[in-house]
Formats: sequence, C-alpha cells, structure tokens
Amino acid sequence: MIGECFPPEEASRWRRVRRYAVPGWMIEQAAERRLAGDWRGACAVAGVDVAVDLAEVAATHGRTVAGSLEEDLAHLVPDLLRWHLPRTLGGQATISTGRAVVLARYGWRGGGPCLYVVTPRRTEGPQRITLRFADAEPLSEGRWKAEPAIIWLTARHLWDVRHVSELLRRCGGGHRTPFFHTDGTPLTPAELPTRDPAHDSARYPGRDDLAARAEWVAMLHERGEVEEALAAVGIEVEPVDFSMANSMRFLRESPLALARLVPELRAFTEAVRADRVHVPLSWSAVMEFGPGASLRGRIVRLRRDTEGITRLPEACRRRLPDLDLLREAKLTPGDLHPLVRTALFPTHADSAHADSAHADHARADHARADHARAGVGWPGPAEAWPAVRVRCRGEWHEVAVRDGVLRMPHSDEEQRREQAMAAFGGPVSGCFAVRRAWTGGGEWLPKGLRAQRKEPFAHAQHGDTPGLLRLLDAGFDPRVRDGQRRTLMHVLPLLPPLDHEILLPRLLAAGLDVDARDAEGRTPLHEAVCNGGSPALVRALLAAGARPALLTSGEESLRDFLIDRWKRHDLLFLLEESPK
Repeated sequence: MIGECFPPEEASRWRRVRRYAVPGWMIEQAAERRLAGDWRGACAVAGVDVAVDLAEVAATHGRTVAGSLEEDLAHLVPDLLRWHLPRTLGGQATISTGRAVVLARYGWRGGGPCLYVVTPRRTEGPQRITLRFADAEPLSEGRWKAEPAIIWLTARHLWDVRHVSELLRRCGGGHRTPFFHTDGTPLTPAELPTRDPAHDSARYPGRDDLAARAEWVAMLHERGEVEEALAAVGIEVEPVDFSMANSMRFLRESPLALARLVPELRAFTEAVRADRVHVPLSWSAVMEFGPGASLRGRIVRLRRDTEGITRLPEACRRRLPDLDLLREAKLTPGDLHPLVRTALFPTHADSAHADSAHADHARADHARADHARAGVGWPGPAEAWPAVRVRCRGEWHEVAVRDGVLRMPHSDEEQRREQAMAAFGGPVSGCFAVRRAWTGGGEWLPKGLRAQRKEPFAHAQHGDTPGLLRLLDAGFDPRVRDGQRRTLMHVLPLLPPLDHEILLPRLLAAGLDVDARDAEGRTPLHEAVCNGGSPALVRALLAAGARPALLTSGEESLRDFLIDRWKRHDLLFLLEESPK
C-alpha cells in the first residue's frame, strides 16, 4: 500500500484521469496518422491545435532551426503528451489551466526560441491544448499574474517517441520497474528488499540493482522514515522557515521520487542554467537547492516573488502516478498508454519488443496501436450499468438504465397516477424520486446511479465524442442531468468542432429542451457562448429554436454581453436573432 504519500482522494482523481482523459480511440488514430507521416493529423485527433508555421520559422530563424523543429514535430506523440500533462487539484481530472509547457529549445544554451504547448484557460472549458513556437520563453497565464513556464527540456520521454524508453530509468529502474517484474506482475513482499541493497551483497551480488534501491528508498519514505530515505540518496535538509518536525511532515506527505531526485535536479539545472531550484512540497513550503543542484536542501516558505528561481517540474520530481495506481491495484498494465506500458513492462503480453532503430520504433508503435482499442477510456456495454436497489413504498425495488431510459418496476398506470399527484404538489418518493433526480438533476441519487450519471459527462468533458456516442448506442439515457442540472446539450461546447452535427440531432430527437436551464439558469446556448462554443454550434442551436433573449437578464444588453464580457466578436450575428 502507498499510504500517506498517495491518499485515496488523489488515487481516485488519477483513476478518473486515466479512464477518461486519453481514450483508446484517440491513441489508436493518432498513432496511425503519426506513423503515416501526418503529424498535424495526429495532433488534430489528440485535441492539439497547431499554431506553428514552419515556413515562417525558416524565414525568421533559418533552415537549421526549422529543420530541427520539423524533426521534433515528426516524432511528437500528442496523445502521450496529453497523457502526462499536469492535472488540476480538488477532485478534477482536467488539465491544469493557463500553463505553458516548454518541450524543446533551439539555439544557444539556456536560451533561444522554443516549442511549447499552452493548456486550456478554464477548468470547465474544452480540454484542447495549443502547440506554439516562440522567440523567447513563454509565461503561463496564472490567475493573479504571469508565472514561469513548466520546463520539460529534460523530459522528452513524456512526448518524443525517440525517448519513450527512458521512462524506465526515470522511474528509478534498471533492468525492471521498481516493485514489478518485467511483465508487470507485482513483486511479492518476500521479493522486496529488507535492507539497503547497497549493503546486501548476498541478495544483490556484483551489481547495483537500481530498481531494488528505488524500492528501498520508497519504502523508507512511505514508512515515515524520511530522514533515513534522504540519507540513502545523499540529500541533507536544513529547515529555515519551519521546524524540523514540520519540514519532515512536508517531505513525508509529498509523493517525491526520492531515488531519482538528485540526478533529475542536476540534469535540470544544467539544462536551464538555474541559480536556484525549487522543489514544491505543499501549497506553502518548498525545498530549495542552490547552484549546481547541491545536495543540501533548504525548507523555506513559498514566496510570491520567485524571480531567479525555477521550479523542478512535477514530472521530474514526482513518482509516476501510473505506478502508484498499479501498486494500489487501481489499474492494470493493460490500462496504460501502450508506449508507457512497453517502456515499463517490456515482456508484458501486450508490449512489443523494439530495438533502437527508427524503423523498428515504427513497427513496434504500430503493434502497440493495435492494442489501444481495448485500453483506457472505452465505456462498457449496458451490462456494465448494474441495477440499483431503491426503498419504495416499504419494499426494495431495482431501477436500471436500459434501452435509453431509467427503468423501474411500476406499471404505466402507476406512473401516470404518480405524475398527477406530483403535478398537484403531492410528495414524490422511492423510485419516482429517483427518476425525477435522474432527469431533473440534483444531488439526491443512490450512490450507484450517481456514478453511472457521471459517465456521459466525463466523456464529454474530455472531448470524447466516440465514447459518448457509444454510451448512447449501448442504451444509456440521453435525458440524464448531472448534479449541476446540466443536460447533454449543455456540454456540446466541450466536444471537438463540428461533432455537434452528429450529437445535437440525436439529443433533439430524444426530446431534450434546447432552452433547458441548469442550476445557475444557463441554457445550452449560454454555455456555447461563454464556454468557447464555435459559431457553427451556436448557429445549430439557433436553428433548433434556442432563444438569444435568455442569454442576458437585468440591464445588460446582448451586445455588452457578447463583446464586453465574453469578447465574442465572432457571434455578432446573434444580435440579428434577438428581438428588437
């Protein structure tokens, strides 16, 4: 068990990330296009908007830089990039907002133009990212002020297919991944080290077992023996703004990859030429390392003024979440991104063997893509939605999602009588209260149905139109509302452009109200305007009968709403649709 370093709420969040954020069809289709030489097509499939003009780069920076950039783009794995991007806190599974992530730099050491991605601006908005090229290091769009970018210059294994095999070493492994055999089978307790492998020549003779050493350090950390774990990797800690006890608590509760921290720090400081590097431990404390990534860390308060200080990115300081989930049996190796699975578990049944030749990379990649459809993100058939027991009229009834509706064991006559009673203000309870919450929104639902209700909205949140359509094809109820009383029409802006052409007619045919209001009074048209919906989606909602007059209330005019508040100059045609 991981213990305090991987609390249940964080495990639950990462499980949602791995289930929904990068669906299997995306991995498969992006791999097919990338292997065909269509890197732009691969980006389109993976929800990456490309704002890079190679001709302009060549004209501005020369053919050498443009050639290096083009070579990197040809080996970019956009779905793997999405897999590893940092995620929001607080139970969300969405990408961290308003961040710039620098992937590569071209030119002189420590400077020069760079390739980077920009993450979505809003947690609630579409999960699309943008690939850009800039003359100087970009700044993130932080909530209060611009923040330094996340620097992945030493982390090409997170996005470059030529470096994916490095993931094993970056997780602390040598010939195998820590805590696992090469086929992904977990080590038994008897197979784990009982003392420092460096001092156990009887069990680990003649070589430095990197995986065993990483296991030993991790187990010390997880048992709360933080000072011993730090000593094992050669790091000294000096508390500055906190007591030693609090400093150790911050370190104990932070999921640091201690066995890899020193080499990661040294590689990072060399790449960015930083004078000081921060390793965040909590919202208030960091471990600060000086020039050259010395082995003495100072535990100091996180300050607003961080000029001249660079943060070691989470991907270089944190244990790989996938391995934590595997150790907790929350995932299986088959749930991993195929490239991640092959790097970590080369003898797993679904892993391909690849040597260092580029052609073999491509062949192995194609074999991995064949396994992606059965991987993460595909919703199950109707049988995966078990019936839920509900106390109704002194008995236990079963309700279940079947054939596009929420079925319950009541005759048509009983349902009509209950509807009539409710219309006159009578109490609604049992199965009928459950159905009202299911199609009317709100929080009161049995636990099993709450989990099932999240499915279509989770797929929509991550732009997974095929996953959402498959749910509906399997008989999921399109009339469901989430806890915020949103309908599936409200989440259309989260899907890729033009996908509403498939889904909107289906929702209208199912009887959904195009002007339905959520808990905040917003209609689907309101969500489209305020949440980045395309002009095509807005026009489609108008054609379905959506009323622009519902967008505003009080003294605010529709023009002020569109232009001053939301900067939607592309939607001025709405002014022609509103009443004079």
